[in-house]
Amino acid sequence: MTILDVSVMTFSSPEAWRWLIQFCILAVALLVGNLLRTKIPFLKKSLLPSALLGGLLLLIFKQFPGCDGIINKPMMEIVTYHALGLGFVALALKNNKVESKSTPMKVIETGALTASTYVVQGIVGLLVSIPFFLLGRKLFYAAGLLLPMGYGQGPGQALNFGKIFAGAAADQGLSFPGADFGLSIAAMGFVVGSVVGVVYMNILRRKGILSRKKIDDAQVNKLEDYESKGEIPDAESIDKLSVQICMVLFVYFLVYLFTNWIQGMELGKFGENTLKPMLWGFNFLIGTLFGVLFKSILNRFKKAQIVHREYINNYMLNRISGFCFDIMIVAGTAAINFEQLGQFVLPFVLIVGLGAIVTFIYVRWICKHLYPGYVYEGFFSMFGMLTGTASNGMILLREIDPKFETPAANNLVLQTLSAIVLGFPVLLLMGYAPLSLTATWITLGVLVVFWIALTVFMLRTKIFKRKQKEE
Repeated sequence: MTILDVSVMTFSSPEAWRWLIQFCILAVALLVGNLLRTKIPFLKKSLLPSALLGGLLLLIFKQFPGCDGIINKPMMEIVTYHALGLGFVALALKNNKVESKSTPMKVIETGALTASTYVVQGIVGLLVSIPFFLLGRKLFYAAGLLLPMGYGQGPGQALNFGKIFAGAAADQGLSFPGADFGLSIAAMGFVVGSVVGVVYMNILRRKGILSRKKIDDAQVNKLEDYESKGEIPDAESIDKLSVQICMVLFVYFLVYLFTNWIQGMELGKFGENTLKPMLWGFNFLIGTLFGVLFKSILNRFKKAQIVHREYINNYMLNRISGFCFDIMIVAGTAAINFEQLGQFVLPFVLIVGLGAIVTFIYVRWICKHLYPGYVYEGFFSMFGMLTGTASNGMILLREIDPKFETPAANNLVLQTLSAIVLGFPVLLLMGYAPLSLTATWITLGVLVVFWIALTVFMLRTKIFKRKQKEE
């Protein structure tokens, strides 16, 4: 019997409660994680997200005898997958009202930094996974590409492509726990972004390079933060929050219909072997595109006086996306199964360790040239995001720029579109690389060329000035 067999289901049946109980477990874990972070000074200073602490609590809970079955791993993976897509849809629906302190070119350069760091992480990962495969250690040769998905993209994409890699490995007679491998990298990314970021920040403070700035305890939101002129009432025939949730779900339903439609098309060998299996993993990207399209149509209807009120509320959409990403982190961390990673501990440690070191050095080097005048603000915001999520970057930035007086916060917020455009080739390579070892070698070569091109673009001013001086 499935959860849809309502004709034979009673409300006392375990099937009627199973999914709800799993959500309750996630909620309790998130609340306890937040309580620990608030009350324990060490955890508060570490800046670890409450969602990660909640997920780690569930991960520890699973290790006790008889407790593993209480947390449903497939359910956690499904929640992680859909929470990623729904969170991106909510962000895409927002009306952009940010007063930018950043120039358009600086925003594009920040997007290039994001994409180039994905590339660097992919190169580092492959330089570990390919030799391990060639030495007969049974590690899937393309496994290193999960590093940018876990560090740069987070649990959702780490899970999506982890499953794709696991399927590709199985087709070739290999056993690779892609989902657990990717989710473990994502969990370590949060630790690296928070702990390493805080440690480095304290080192700079001891040296007198940085000073702690006071954050006002009482933060009062202005009325315009909650609503804008002409919006629908908070509660009329339908609650305003209900409208926001319904719009998010409607757009996400369009994502399903579109993806399912593509699955039924004849797309040739490349489409069948690469594009179709990868397409479901692009739910966040397709959701972003459909969200922007839906918002554009709604705004056009408003200009044409077909729609007379403003239905989009940025504040509530922020809260929806925040909830989705918090739940995604808890569920993604809880879904990890360390038993599957036993024989891959050494390559895993090397991938996450070298990935952390190279990401730190590379982002620090680029920020020094890219953000004159606010090098450290730029570094902490980008390093936090490129190992965890944008929230991690904002949390680290807030420690040294509490009022967001530098353009670093705007760079982080506005770079998303350029990062998606510039990083799209990386996502395509993620579907191509696991097809064969040769495809992975080609992917490695393309990544190196792509990294050089992006780095030259970001440092073009320095390079050309140097050439002019030499002449």
